Amino acid sequence: MEEALVRNASYTHFILDGFSDLGELRPLLFIPYFFMFILSIAANSFLLYIIISTRALHSPMCILIALMAFVDLCIPVFFAPNMLVSFAFNLRGISLGGCLVQMFCLHFTGSFQSTVLLWMALDRYFAICTPLFYHKRMAFRSFLSFVIPPVIRNVLVNTLMVGLAGKRTFCLNTMNHCFCEHMALVQLSCGDVSINNLVGLLNIFGIPVADFVLISASYVLIFFSIFSKSGKPNMKAINTAMTHIIVMIVNLSFALIAFLSYRVRNNFSLSSRVFLSTMYLLFPSCFNPLIYGIRTKEIRKQVLKCIGFTSSH
Repeated sequence: MEEALVRNASYTHFILDGFSDLGELRPLLFIPYFFMFILSIAANSFLLYIIISTRALHSPMCILIALMAFVDLCIPVFFAPNMLVSFAFNLRGISLGGCLVQMFCLHFTGSFQSTVLLWMALDRYFAICTPLFYHKRMAFRSFLSFVIPPVIRNVLVNTLMVGLAGKRTFCLNTMNHCFCEHMALVQLSCGDVSINNLVGLLNIFGIPVADFVLISASYVLIFFSIFSKSGKPNMKAINTAMTHIIVMIVNLSFALIAFLSYRVRNNFSLSSRVFLSTMYLLFPSCFNPLIYGIRTKEIRKQVLKCIGFTSSH
């Protein structure tokens, strides 16, 4: 009898109530978040345009940078417009179906931030450690063997996580968040959520953490190869590796802080958790194209040429 009552009372419409403790100041958040959203869209679109329109940039590494720009372009589109409307017009509602779709799109697309970095690390490893076999290993069919397994993993893990969340019965409908984050939704459900929490941790450690372990191992081998060779170290290879390491550290730091803030006891305020989660999605999308545009010489040269400057370096 009680189970039937609980099932009948299950909510299918939710209120995204992030930053509600700011009161009348909440609408002011529209300004900085709108600026970051426009910066992300403009920077990633411009980077994609530069790489696609310039034949000289159609190398495997630049194609992977373009893929990262596409990922960084998609992520804000999945949540920022809805969040900005919420700030501007106080429209905070979302259906369960819409919430699950948004959750899957964000988590699935976001999982490729680390996966693309892993593919970049493999590209650099083949180029620096096994240069004689580089073109053979980076040929489309050969590289597919490194692409397909992570893609299947990302699909399965995220589908499992979102599917289990969608099967929950929800006793509450006010989510202290600005978008449908997995644990923020699951914590509104009735009963024990340990399985959902476990699957959420599997997502974290099975995708970004596992990718970053493999990336770190690749760069250890890359630096060992660079510095073990006689003569002057290859500064171009070092610069490229450092660019990827900077992006990797920024992505991993925001990802771990944002995810673990909902799963480990801490003194963060509710608004601080929401802020960290939004920055985990928005900041790398703004930061990555700027770093790649500035630190990648070939791309920087084309960017300067496109905006009317020439570089003699």
